[in-house]
Amino acid sequence: MTVNASTAPTGPSAQTGLGVIVPYDMALDREMWRWAPDDVTLFFTRTPYSPLAVTVEMAEHVADTEAVRASTRDLMAVSPAVYAYGCTSGSFVRGVRGERQLVAAMCDAGAPAAVTTSGALLESLKHLDATRVAIATPYDPDVTERLRLFLHEAGVGVVGSSHLGLTADIWKVPYTRTAELVTRADTAEADAVVVSCTNLPTYDVIASLEEQLGKPVVSANQATMWAALRAVGRRAVGPGQRLLAPGPGSVSSAPGPSTTTSTERYVH
Repeated sequence: MTVNASTAPTGPSAQTGLGVIVPYDMALDREMWRWAPDDVTLFFTRTPYSPLAVTVEMAEHVADTEAVRASTRDLMAVSPAVYAYGCTSGSFVRGVRGERQLVAAMCDAGAPAAVTTSGALLESLKHLDATRVAIATPYDPDVTERLRLFLHEAGVGVVGSSHLGLTADIWKVPYTRTAELVTRADTAEADAVVVSCTNLPTYDVIASLEEQLGKPVVSANQATMWAALRAVGRRAVGPGQRLLAPGPGSVSSAPGPSTTTSTERYVH
């Protein structure tokens, strides 16, 4: 069969690649896609499997910089414009220095730009002028405490906290339970609520919780996608979500290279 060039469909359209490195137990690839505009393609890879519960030990395991370098190289063939290390606990468990080391590992392996989830949370709080936050996590108390320490080290005060105490199957938590977790964490002193864990579904509850609480609710996957897309001149898609609202200095959703290097923006 001969295809008539004059009647053939145009395209495919040009795409910008976003390389996403996630822990082996990540189950929310589809949720992260929901923040992506049509001209962005996500390329996922996972850290090596280990039979560990979601604890401090596991967070340290998935934050191994050599594994992150290898994962970065695994995606090189499809030329992502930016890389995201999509794990909150893995990027806060060793403090601010540990977060910087993960960014450096991706850049050393060839990433043209790189973000981590915890670094993206800090960047989003700065963007929102939030210096005091409540934290809502699905973790056990030890992992939750590591998040508090990370934020404190970065100059963000924690004025409220709640956690679920889970060590497995976090991706199965229903929205109703997540909403209860967030409202329980919030306090009047908090400028925003940070919802940790890239394996905790949040997309459909952020806007309604923000309306209910009267303040920004920033989730791990939302912040990761916002920061990664912002690095390459794109805007994340999330109707009604305050972090994503256009404002002074916001980027266009039109294609265009970032003018800021990964080191300048994302190494805190």
